[in-house]
Amino acid sequence: MNKSSILKHLLIAGIFLCLLVVILESFPSQTSSFQYHFEVGKPWGYELITAEFDFPIYKTPEQLSAEREIALRDYTPYYRMNDSVGTLQLRTLTNTEHFGNLSRQLRGKLEGKMREIYSSGLVTAAEIDRIMEQGYENVSVVNRRQVADLRTIKSLYTPRSAYSELLELASRFEVNDLREMNLNKYLVPNLEYDTTLSEQMYQSLLSSVSLTEGMVQKGEKVIDRGEIVSPIKFQILTSLAEAYKEKNVTQQHNIYSVIGEVVLLLYFLAMLVLYLLMFRRQMYSVRNVLFFCLLIGLVAVIACCLIRFSSLSIYLVPFMWVPVLVRVFYDSRTALYTHIVTTLLMSIVVAAPFEFIILQMAAGMVAIGSMKDISQRSQLAQTALIIFVAYSVVYTALVLATTGSYNLIDPWMYFYFFINAVLVIGAYGMVYVIERLFGFVSSITLVELTNVNSALMLEFAERAQGTFQHSLQVSNLATEAAKKIGADALLVRTGALYHDIGKLSVPQNFTENQGDGYNPLNEMSYEQAAQAVIAHVADGVQIAKKHNLPNIIISFILTHHGTSKVRYFYNSWLNDNPGKTPDDKLFTYPGPRPSTKETCILMMADAVEARSRSLQEYTPDSISQMVEQMISAQMADGQFSDSPLTLRDIEEIKQVFKEKIIAMNHHRISYPEVKANSVTIS
Repeated sequence: MNKSSILKHLLIAGIFLCLLVVILESFPSQTSSFQYHFEVGKPWGYELITAEFDFPIYKTPEQLSAEREIALRDYTPYYRMNDSVGTLQLRTLTNTEHFGNLSRQLRGKLEGKMREIYSSGLVTAAEIDRIMEQGYENVSVVNRRQVADLRTIKSLYTPRSAYSELLELASRFEVNDLREMNLNKYLVPNLEYDTTLSEQMYQSLLSSVSLTEGMVQKGEKVIDRGEIVSPIKFQILTSLAEAYKEKNVTQQHNIYSVIGEVVLLLYFLAMLVLYLLMFRRQMYSVRNVLFFCLLIGLVAVIACCLIRFSSLSIYLVPFMWVPVLVRVFYDSRTALYTHIVTTLLMSIVVAAPFEFIILQMAAGMVAIGSMKDISQRSQLAQTALIIFVAYSVVYTALVLATTGSYNLIDPWMYFYFFINAVLVIGAYGMVYVIERLFGFVSSITLVELTNVNSALMLEFAERAQGTFQHSLQVSNLATEAAKKIGADALLVRTGALYHDIGKLSVPQNFTENQGDGYNPLNEMSYEQAAQAVIAHVADGVQIAKKHNLPNIIISFILTHHGTSKVRYFYNSWLNDNPGKTPDDKLFTYPGPRPSTKETCILMMADAVEARSRSLQEYTPDSISQMVEQMISAQMADGQFSDSPLTLRDIEEIKQVFKEKIIAMNHHRISYPEVKANSVTIS
């Protein structure tokens, strides 16, 4: 194995590894998440669900809200009483001169009221307003012995209410004396809101409300296909979804689930690799594998993102992009195999894999079948319609077969199928992008290139009529030969139409375009004449690139003469220069030699058609001899040494050429002329 082959295998392995990593990273992080969509009053449209483990039945948000509201009715904010505040303020008051000037009776009343105020609790007016705004009527006051005492808000004092009651202690003759004492400065709040204790008690009451009501045991039936989702069933299903979520939070993608995913992904991707190696060896290239992996990865990422970040249906994902786009550029078998691999990859994460696989397989098969002979972009719209019908019919039949009732059909599924089909039409734009990115040529593009009414073809037919007719005849010959041996007939037909496009540069240099018999090559040396003829290959490449023809069509232009010689001028030089050695490079086409069945067929058809025009008589023997001679000469010259053609293929191609040339040159019967004395009856 050479270095280039090793590098190729390493690059392909790297591409598949990147696809594996991308899909794994896109997979929902919770491998066993509950990914079903359900509504109260609607039938359960999935398979039987059985509890895989014990899980509690969680109360509904409405139930929890009502029970928590009841539990919090007994809640009160907690305040701590600072006894030292009242003691200090009372001592300060009684030691003042104004206090000593009061009557004994008033001093006793004032001292007793101050003790009562601080014993009941003194808070700011703003704090009272805050408590009342929160809807509380009571508070719990914690004393220095850590004993909580329940008190009404009305029993608490504010500096203003306390001051008013202190003034009421004095008679009208002593009121002014109390006012002069400025009692407000001795009324300092002694109750402080305890944030920590209040929050602890609040949470304690909330936690006393149980989040669950009952249990579902492992192995117990949860719901079966066709059952109506009642409020109780909805509650159980929601609880199961939450249990799956909690289970994954604690077990977060354990090593066994990762191993299982990796093994499955590796297995499915290995099947695609084996298919390419065993049945489509010519497709086992970096470019083709990159295309397959990008396409599969695109659909996989879209599907995984839909599952992870939304509750939308998986059937909105355009999985049909894979078989449709692969079929546009490759064959039906490859399209189907790639679609199967993609479907199996995604079945790992979808909610109902059995239903998913059946629907995808059914739609994929009809999509590929509808594109057997795709030649127009409008056929994608027809394919989209067929996909919608296939989805709808199979889904309806599946529900009827598994439930026995049409009432369980979900009408929304048909909407999802319709959107999916519309997205398939979007593959139209992707065909153009893929052709530009990967250098592919779709059959649609090839059909468009065979339009003889295009600007380039009309110019070809007008300026080089003989070459244009030659190209049409070569196209017919090559197409029939390609069909016979199973080659790409449409590709050969297109390549044949453009293979001599280079003769547009100087059409008069070629005999088929010389209507007046004048040949400018006769005025040149043999070497110059040969170079003038050989130049039509390079000129053809330039014209093709100017008109943005695909590289695969340019390859027909480059290889249709291979590395053969311009025999007419080469042999003429030898005849005129006996004993001398010519410069072979001046008489040899630059090549390369054809390396595909299609380019080989074109080389044969081009030589045979051109040679057939010089035959003196068109008999089966002369035509057969000519075909044998021309193709044998090409084989002897080594022009097919790089091609995959077998000897059997070549024999079948020869036979097709003989039959077609005989048919194109058959003799017609001569029509009798009317004699002068004949009577015409009308």
